Amino acid sequence: MPHDTPLISTIVGGIVLAFIFGAFAHRLRMPPLVGYLIAGVLVGPHTPGYVADQSLAPELAEIGVILLMFGVGLHFSLKDLLSVRGIAVPGAIVQIAFATLLGWGLGAFMGWSTGGSLVFGLALSVASTVVLLKALQERRLVETERGRIAVGWLIVEDLAMVLALVLIPAAASIGGEGHAPVEPLSAALSSLFDLDLGIGGMIAMTLVKVALFVALMLVFGRKLIPWTMHRIAHTGSRELFRLGVLAIALGVAFGAAKLFGVSLALGAFFAGMVLAESELSHRAAQESLPLRDAFAVLFFVSVGMLFDPNVLIDKPLPILATIFIIVIGKSVAAFLIVLAFKKPLGTALTISASLGQIGEFSFILAALGVELGLLPEEGRDLILAGAIISIILNPLLFFLCDRMRPLLDGAKREDVVADPAPAADAIAAQEEMLPEDDEVHPTALSGHAILVGYGRVGSIVGQNLKSSATPFLVIEDSDKRIGELKAQGIETLSGNAVMRETLDLANLSGARSIAIAIPNAFEACRIAEQARSVNPSILIVARAHSDAEVDELKQYGADTVIMGEREIALGMVDRLAQVHHESVPYEDGHGPDTIMPTDDPPPGRE
Repeated sequence: MPHDTPLISTIVGGIVLAFIFGAFAHRLRMPPLVGYLIAGVLVGPHTPGYVADQSLAPELAEIGVILLMFGVGLHFSLKDLLSVRGIAVPGAIVQIAFATLLGWGLGAFMGWSTGGSLVFGLALSVASTVVLLKALQERRLVETERGRIAVGWLIVEDLAMVLALVLIPAAASIGGEGHAPVEPLSAALSSLFDLDLGIGGMIAMTLVKVALFVALMLVFGRKLIPWTMHRIAHTGSRELFRLGVLAIALGVAFGAAKLFGVSLALGAFFAGMVLAESELSHRAAQESLPLRDAFAVLFFVSVGMLFDPNVLIDKPLPILATIFIIVIGKSVAAFLIVLAFKKPLGTALTISASLGQIGEFSFILAALGVELGLLPEEGRDLILAGAIISIILNPLLFFLCDRMRPLLDGAKREDVVADPAPAADAIAAQEEMLPEDDEVHPTALSGHAILVGYGRVGSIVGQNLKSSATPFLVIEDSDKRIGELKAQGIETLSGNAVMRETLDLANLSGARSIAIAIPNAFEACRIAEQARSVNPSILIVARAHSDAEVDELKQYGADTVIMGEREIALGMVDRLAQVHHESVPYEDGHGPDTIMPTDDPPPGRE
């Protein structure tokens, strides 16, 4: 008996096609998300063949956004958020205003109403959560200063859009430009007390609700959520722990949206941020990772489903103008704003590239504008086309920024040399041109050891290399760890060892050994493969969490692979043998200089 299963068919169709085209895009050295978008276009209503459920796909994608923002919150403390408020808040506000002005100008030029033009401009001003975080994660920048500024900037944009979603219906109802519902709480208070709150009252109600949610999370959530996870962890059930992580992420996000009018993504972010203060945060991040990645893919598929390829033929010039605002206008504005705050050039380029796209909030604003009768359907089509194309172009924008940085650095230094300023001014200007803290330079070491990763395992290896006076350097991407290493006088390269350029800076060809201490087996295999191809005689030592990973790492060139579980088991067997077979008396060796082993984190996160 046949059954209609739109949910199953949507998930299966979206994930299977995303896998096929994502793998094909990766084969062509393109970002996999390009393949995900193409998969969405193929299962959308504008192409022949199977059509996925257009109402289910966006909701499934929203789960990915929730889990993704929850994961970011797990690695983003309140201290990090407050540390970038000085640039993220004014920077995001100015950038939103500038992009909205450009969008309003394009809408006015096309003959739209003032309200519709402003909605169009707002939709072009806000970057996509998923695209931004994917780009930062691929470059391992989330925990750097640049990453923190970008994420903080994103949070401010989300808060601004939450306010906009309340103001737009109110403005439409007052201005008479459309048919608008009124904000529920404001309507209830107005009818109860016979008061006309107006736009000012609605703004105040929105700010009060957001502030109330933040206060509850910071006062009660910081105690209740970690306490709950600790109680679940003490049960010893991994299944319950995983379910608890998902319940907190999804439950807080949904409750924040329904009770306080806060976006789902923002609610999930605060849930993750308060849980980050618990030592269980790493485990929570690992448990939510598989679902987070799977549903994030469905986000790109759902975006592709909305895209009608015919719009590229029907409206080429308006689409080009829209893309110019998103990719060029926003990026240039963000670049100049960051430089105005006297931040390094690399930070300005990263922020400008990160914001050169639009996504989920843009779709929500476009749908609201059309529903209220403010934005014509032509505007929604332009927003969707601009989103698709800007998402595809975003990796190219990052690539161009990476290539522009050395040229801009060189141009700045030439200007300093040519400037006949007084000596003191020249010295001050020259100091501004010095490489920023995260810029990397080739090492002068030779015959040395290379240590990839300085987490729980890498720190033990590094301290022993240092105590034995072995020349070595560390490749690390965490700003916090890099600062600690530099304070100890340990040479450090900031970057991802998977990138060939980073390994070249570490003088891989002149090194005697490389210890790959990161827990991610996929990246470790790639590093081992490149190390063996560059230096066939180098000693490669890696870590693994299973027999399959051991075999794979050896296949890619590793000489020695240490599996934590096996070494723990051997230590236990040795201790038991000392007791049961009257071996040499056991000594625990808890001396002042002894480094005790620690439990390894699960694969994917230290």
